Amino acid sequence: MGVVAKRSSMIFYSGGDDHFSHRVRIVLAEKGVAVDIVEVGEDSHPEELADLNPYNSVPTLLDRDLVLYESKVMMEYLDERFPHPPLLPVYPVARAQSRLWMHRIEREWCPMVERIQAGSKKEADKARKELRESLVGISPIFEDMPYFMSEEFTLVDCCLAPVLWRLPALGIELPEKQVRPLIGYMERLFAREGFKAALSEAEREMRI
Repeated sequence: MGVVAKRSSMIFYSGGDDHFSHRVRIVLAEKGVAVDIVEVGEDSHPEELADLNPYNSVPTLLDRDLVLYESKVMMEYLDERFPHPPLLPVYPVARAQSRLWMHRIEREWCPMVERIQAGSKKEADKARKELRESLVGISPIFEDMPYFMSEEFTLVDCCLAPVLWRLPALGIELPEKQVRPLIGYMERLFAREGFKAALSEAEREMRI
């Protein structure tokens, strides 16, 4: 008689090359959460996904009877459900500042990634230039702190890491001399065990 593997009560529907899915996978890995990951391709959505998520999109997280389909909501839910290690500051002011940085990444940098990946050549070139200049501009903030405006790894880093990992695939080459602090930050992020464990096969191939 064969051994039947025990399934987790949590299922995560994830896009293998989707940076919103990637950020949630990082949180799951950092927390060491037992989860069944279902990889969803653009043309191969499981039938149940449309029943769970009105947008039939990834990422989607199913935890018993709870269904979540917005990445920042998932990340904060996981941080509260599995409090160790904490990925948001304890104090309200610092916590609000972290949420504001996450919002800015969502409003400013994520749309640039989308335009590079799916826009016209003109739109992609413009977004590529804007994202490169924006990253060069923020590089100095990593001179004094190891993580994004923080001594500790937080959800803000979980949001930014997938974008930074994709830079070569997005056709963005950073000017090394101008962004040494940012490159050091990227090396710290990519060396984390949680980050490495969270990579999908498609994401690993982005850096081969």
